[in-house]
Amino acid sequence: MPINKTFPNECPACGSALRVTTLSCASCDTTIGGSFELPALSKLPAEDFQFVLDFIKCSGSLKIMAQQMGLSYPTVRNRLDEVISKIVAIEKQSGKKST
Repeated sequence: MPINKTFPNECPACGSALRVTTLSCASCDTTIGGSFELPALSKLPAEDFQFVLDFIKCSGSLKIMAQQMGLSYPTVRNRLDEVISKIVAIEKQSGKKST
């Protein structure tokens, strides 16, 4: 049975937000160190991140998403509004201005 690893965005010990401290190139072995904030989308729970990916794959059409998910348009619209609210909250927490 394969293990489904997900990208962690919270510290398992204290629950604080994680930051990337090292980036490396698999091709030439260059390593860059620092303290880099994770993008807002990567801080979403996996199911919300997948919703955003599916939305993009549907060219931003809630009608198509509703058909593919077998849900009503208003249900999918409400789900999108919830994800948008989470992104805005993440951006506020990070001190970034929402557009």
